[in-house]
Amino acid sequence: MQHRKIKKIVLLLGLILPVAPCRSNDIHIIDGHSHINIKVGSVQGTPKNSFISASISGHTLTVSFSQNIGQVAVEITTATGATVDCLSTMTPTGLQCYIPDAGDYIVTFTLSNGDEYYGEFTVTD
Repeated sequence: MQHRKIKKIVLLLGLILPVAPCRSNDIHIIDGHSHINIKVGSVQGTPKNSFISASISGHTLTVSFSQNIGQVAVEITTATGATVDCLSTMTPTGLQCYIPDAGDYIVTFTLSNGDEYYGEFTVTD
C-alpha cells in the first residue's frame, strides 16, 4: 500500500516539475512574437495593466493600448538601468520601438496620474 502512494507521488512530481518553470516565465511566445507580461508597479486606484499589451519580435518592441487611459510615458531601459528610449503617447494607440542591441530590458509605463506598470524582456540576436 505504501509503495503505491510513493509511486503516485513520484509520477505526479514527474508531470508537474517539467511544467513549473514554464509558468514562472514572463514571456509567452505566440505567432512568433514573445508577449511580455505587464506587471503592476505602483498604482493608486484600479490597476489598468490589462489595457497594456507588449511583445518583442527580434529587435522590435510593439506596444498597444486597448483602452483610453490618457497620456502614457513609455521608458525602455537596460536591466542595469541605462535609458534606451523615452517617449510619450496618447491612448488608445500603439507604438513600435527598435532595440538595437541584444540584452535584457525593462519597459516602464507611467500614466498621467503617476501609476506605473512594467514588463521585462530579452532581445536576442
